[in-house]
Amino acid sequence: MSSPENLLLYLSPEHDAAIRQLFDQLAERGFPRQQQTPHITLTFSPAMSPRVVERAAELLPGLVPAEFRRVGTVVFGTKSKQTVALLLETTDELERAARELSALNPDGRGDRWTPHLTVGLRLPRAIVPDYVAALDELRPPTQLLAVRAGYWRPVQQELTTLAPCPKAT
Repeated sequence: MSSPENLLLYLSPEHDAAIRQLFDQLAERGFPRQQQTPHITLTFSPAMSPRVVERAAELLPGLVPAEFRRVGTVVFGTKSKQTVALLLETTDELERAARELSALNPDGRGDRWTPHLTVGLRLPRAIVPDYVAALDELRPPTQLLAVRAGYWRPVQQELTTLAPCPKAT
C-alpha cells in the first residue's frame, strides 16, 4: 500500500527544530529514529478529492498561522506496531475547518478530527510504555505554531502550499 495523500499543517522553524531535537534525544536513548517531517494532519486519502483540496485552499489561509497547545500524549493502534503522538488543542475555528474537510473527504472519518503530532511512528508495542515515560522526562514543547498548510502527494513527491504564513516564507 502506498502512502496516502494528505492535507497537513507544518510547524514554525523554531518548533520544527524542537520536535526534531526531541526525535534525536529519543534516538540517543535507544528508541527507533524518527524520520518524518513534523506535521499535523488535517485529513488524508489514497487519492485526495480535488474538492477537498479546493475547500482547504479556501478555508486555511484565514486560519494559518495556527496555535496549538499540548494537552496530553496519545497512543494509536491496537496491534504489534503502535503510534505515539502529542495530543493537541487549537482554536474552535480551525477545529471546525478540519472537521469540515474530513467530512468532505470520501475517505475521511466523517465530521471528526483528533489534532495530534506524531512523535513515535510504528513503534513495537512492547516499547510504548518506556517511550511515553521518556517523553515525559524530555518534556516536549507545550505550545506549537503551525505556519503553513499544504497538500502533500507522496507518490509524486509534490507539496502544494495552500496557506503560507507571510512572516515564515
